Amino acid sequence: MAKVILICGKICCGKSTYAKNLRSQNNAVVLSVDEIMLALFGQYVGEKHDEYCENLQKYLFKKSLELIETGTNVILDWGFWQRDEREEAKSFFERRNINCELHYIDISDQAWAERVKKRNLTTEHGEPTDYYIDENLAKKFNSMFEPPSEEEFDKCIKG
Repeated sequence: MAKVILICGKICCGKSTYAKNLRSQNNAVVLSVDEIMLALFGQYVGEKHDEYCENLQKYLFKKSLELIETGTNVILDWGFWQRDEREEAKSFFERRNINCELHYIDISDQAWAERVKKRNLTTEHGEPTDYYIDENLAKKFNSMFEPPSEEEFDKCIKG
């Protein structure tokens, strides 16, 4: 039976790169909120951003069920920053008897700051495929992130 892998970690910690590697190893499809949001709206959605993200996540949960029914493994790449969000996702799949794993990418503050800086340089000088993260946004996102406890994750990857 197909399974679902939830990728958990701070913004710019390497989730999407990790998900792409997992995709080939697990014959899976990656469903990414950021990928779709950037394709549809670009860098700046404005005040509707959170609403659009929430609606898109609901849609991708439903779409993941269709993929799983075909025997396709699914990787959900959108951070799962807060404990209640992780619990809700796991419960969603467990209620349907679908194997669900949480992979946590743990990154040091120094490595994270370096990745944000590198991403911003790339985003400023090319076609944006990732969000630009200014200092205020970095602080906001960092304060919102609740690292999972050891009981929550199935695999921890040092970023």
